[in-house]
This record gives sequence, C-alpha cells and structure tokens, in this order.
Amino acid sequence: MIQIVAKYKLKPGVKEEYLRLSKELIDETRKEEGCIHYSIYEEINDSSILAMLEEWKDEDAIVSHNNSDHMKRIIPELKKLRESTEINLYREIDF
Repeated sequence: MIQIVAKYKLKPGVKEEYLRLSKELIDETRKEEGCIHYSIYEEINDSSILAMLEEWKDEDAIVSHNNSDHMKRIIPELKKLRESTEINLYREIDF
C-alpha cells in the first residue's frame, strides 16, 4: 500500500469553494478501484491549512487516479485557490 499526504495552504477567502470542489473530488475518488482511503483534514491551529490523506492499493491505482476525468477537471480549479502545495508519497516499512 501507498500513503499520500497532500498538504495545502489556501488563499484567503476561498475555503468554502475549496471544500465544495474537494467534496466532489473525494466522492468520485472513493469509487475508484484501488482507493482504500481518501479524506480531507483541517489543521487544528490554522484552518487555512488542509491535508488530503490518501491510501492506495499500489502505484497503478495512483496512476489511474491521476489520469481520471474528475482529477483532470477538478485539480486545476483547486490549484487556483492554493498559496502552496506539498505532496509526499510513503511506503510502509516492513520489519
């Protein structure tokens, strides 16, 4: 499995629109083959910082997700509302 932590700093005054678009993205993404978990979280001390926490079956599922119609349509709109973006992919370490 692969975990993705996508952290976003929003521009002032756009949170409502950002969450509206994110809900549509989340609803569509959760239907995808290989999506185990896909949710959005708000930073406790700064509500302008959001994080999308994702869990995927494998890299093929992520590639498919990134090429989906809803990603291609919604992500450009979300990018317009962000000041910054940080995306990190993680694999679990087996001991």
